[in-house]
Amino acid sequence: MRWLVAGATGMLGTDLVERLGGTHDVRAAGRAELDVTDARSVAAAVRDVDVVVNCAAWTAVDDAESDEAGAFRLNAVGPQLLARAAHGAGARMVQVSTDYVFDGSATQPYAEDAALAPASAYGRTKAAGEWAVRAEAPDHLIVRTAWLYGAHGGCFPKTMARLAAERDELSVVADQVGQPTWTVDLADLIVRLVEAGAPAGTYHGTSSGQVSWHGFTQEIVAGLGKDPAMVGETTSEAFVRPAPRPAYSVLGHDALRRVGVEPIGDWAERWRAAAGAVLAAR
Repeated sequence: MRWLVAGATGMLGTDLVERLGGTHDVRAAGRAELDVTDARSVAAAVRDVDVVVNCAAWTAVDDAESDEAGAFRLNAVGPQLLARAAHGAGARMVQVSTDYVFDGSATQPYAEDAALAPASAYGRTKAAGEWAVRAEAPDHLIVRTAWLYGAHGGCFPKTMARLAAERDELSVVADQVGQPTWTVDLADLIVRLVEAGAPAGTYHGTSSGQVSWHGFTQEIVAGLGKDPAMVGETTSEAFVRPAPRPAYSVLGHDALRRVGVEPIGDWAERWRAAAGAVLAAR
């Protein structure tokens, strides 16, 4: 099976290419090799592949508030062109999406078919990317994720570990809840979905369980041999940023179970498995 990974040099793309190595023929295309917003480049890259995975994205959430057009080009136009080319080549299209397509006001895990209600420019552009993929490529898998961390890029655990080494106390928001998810686990889930021949549709690629940023930081700090009590609680109001953050970013996994694909394990268990590799890379 021949795979094209767009955004192959990013945090998720790097782990996906590594996961595919040795078992599949993979064409790794970073930004230098593939401009996903250029139709000719996309058409040439997609030729003769069986699966197209789009890991390329504008992920600077706050910057999207002041340049929504730029974010739209990468997060919506790019997926549209990839999906159109994939369909034309007879390839399966996999689009990585986000919890930001929801407004975060729920009190129970979001179902895969829950109504979209993005509250930020980033969320709007990613929602538009989902719609574009559905419209252009009937044979698609949309995989939403959240709170990603990994060894091959900047991420929350690396930042907290650095701050914990520099300070005696940390203040972290306790009123935002989500599912910390290791890029290695998400890469594996994407491959398992494709290999299982999962029906076209939307799936959630996050760890199981839930925790606040405060709780996650306590787990990170404890793993470094420090006292979790050094992590104090604060609220989102203390950290006002240009883009609103969803207060509740917990995604349900019923669609995975219906097609016989095991969801990613508990967030705390997976973090303990990931911590050494992720923090060594900081």
